[in-house]
Amino acid sequence: MGSNTRWWVAGAACLSLMACGGGSDETPSVPGPEVRQIVQGTIKGRNDAAINGTYAWKGIPFAQPPVGARRWKAPAAVAAWSGTRDTTQFGAACLQNGRLYGPGANNRFDATIGATLNTPVGSEDCLFLNVWRPASAATGLPVIVFVHGGSNITGYTADPIYDGAALARSANAVVVTLNYRLGVLGFMNLPQLKTGLDSAEDSGNFALLDIVQGLKFVQQNAAAFGGNAANVTLMGQSAGATNVWSLVASPLGAGLFHKAVPISGGISLASNLPPGTIPSLNPASTSLTQANTLLARLVIADGLAVDLPTAQAYIATQSAPQVADYLRGKTGAAVLTTLLANGLTGSGPIPDGTVLPLDPIAAFAAGTYNKLPVLAGTTAEEGKLFPSFLTLLGGPAGFIVTDAQLFDMLFNFAPDGPTLLTEGDILNAAYLPSNTAVTGWTARAAQLTAASFGAGRDNVLNTLRTQQADIWHYQFDWAQQPAPWNTVYGAAHAFDLPFVFGNFGPSLFANAIGGNANRAGRLALSGHMMASVGQFARTGNPNHATLGATWPAWPGQVRFNASLTAAQITAVP
Repeated sequence: MGSNTRWWVAGAACLSLMACGGGSDETPSVPGPEVRQIVQGTIKGRNDAAINGTYAWKGIPFAQPPVGARRWKAPAAVAAWSGTRDTTQFGAACLQNGRLYGPGANNRFDATIGATLNTPVGSEDCLFLNVWRPASAATGLPVIVFVHGGSNITGYTADPIYDGAALARSANAVVVTLNYRLGVLGFMNLPQLKTGLDSAEDSGNFALLDIVQGLKFVQQNAAAFGGNAANVTLMGQSAGATNVWSLVASPLGAGLFHKAVPISGGISLASNLPPGTIPSLNPASTSLTQANTLLARLVIADGLAVDLPTAQAYIATQSAPQVADYLRGKTGAAVLTTLLANGLTGSGPIPDGTVLPLDPIAAFAAGTYNKLPVLAGTTAEEGKLFPSFLTLLGGPAGFIVTDAQLFDMLFNFAPDGPTLLTEGDILNAAYLPSNTAVTGWTARAAQLTAASFGAGRDNVLNTLRTQQADIWHYQFDWAQQPAPWNTVYGAAHAFDLPFVFGNFGPSLFANAIGGNANRAGRLALSGHMMASVGQFARTGNPNHATLGATWPAWPGQVRFNASLTAAQITAVP
């Protein structure tokens, strides 16, 4: 019997015996389904049954705040609380420099995102998660834990695109989204921060440890939300997918999840890939250089040195505890501002040999990883979201607008109205017309897609295939946006997310995705994609009766597409 059912049975018994109120004529108070008892204490969320068919709990702390002396430490279990904790509002986003995909000034999608670009937003006290489940008494539901993307330097679970209500209802699952530390607050490979007391902590992979802590919280509390702790699917997109792959490879992930859905993200080093391709993972030496340079630049900014050589000489006079105290004494904003000013903003998992193997692909090839069913996804035109990366292929950047200008274009676009906006307002003239063979925007973005996401996908999935058969893949082909977004973006990176979550607004790309003209087709396609994720979460196989195609295992795939009015799903052997 589920916890929700027990409450109602207990309430009925109280009413019939007039015992719970001490014999009073007053109607006894019966907890609603939005009140749950978890290991850490009692929480009260939202009963949205009449609004969207779900119950939701937001802003649940799953670890102690990683602030002060806890900065650059492994997450610690959250302390229990007394009384009932309100969990109706999202917790703060993790501290980050503002970007298009960040939280703005208000931890929600609004106009302040465009006004806070490249300035610190969010908080270091950010280790919160959110839970949605169907408004029913069902128990034993599959649990889907989602890790957001954002290059591991930006992103937040309060982004409305990640609202879990539609997916929870459609998939009949418990959906969890969680924050994790970003940038150098989440990945910091600095010798002076290593104590030798905790090898996981010394790895510098604090963000991965945050996700592990979140998964431990789920194991403790899944049943309280009607979920099955023995059937947890870890899903992530972009950098979130790289983090999912990291935990598939990591011994710390063992037993915490049972299926993986990495979308548009890889785990390959340059040494795993052909020449001319773009890796998704850097060796530990890259993050070591970043950390040492950041420390030196902070010393210079404080007037303790005048240049890098004298900064390094000064640092050499300080003990490891002194350096650690110095860094923990800096404000998070000062750290982020120094990072940005010196071009040090890259971030990601550190292959340290403890938390993450030195070569995860080699670990997969050797069979020394957490073997579990995998449903991977990519979009057909991933590269179109990364116009500046065309410089890596020897050409100019793809867009001629700033991020602030682009935000305004997207924020104010009216998909159901006439527009004067054209490709030429956004794309570099070198790539126009966009459909020109070889040199056009679409052709050049395709080269970028193949060199990055395509190469990484093939590398990891083909390696896994030598060890297991239960690997599935989808390609997202939908490009029915109103012009000019249908060619500027098309099936770009992240454009499958609204379909996976069933959320088409408000969000950064909601207006670009479109209004009434394509509504019927995209809603039908979204329904199939959510059903596929739900079926995979239940069984480890995404095939379901209404899909309309038989989904083959990798290297086969299903291609998700739609006309303006109907889903178009095809299987490719």
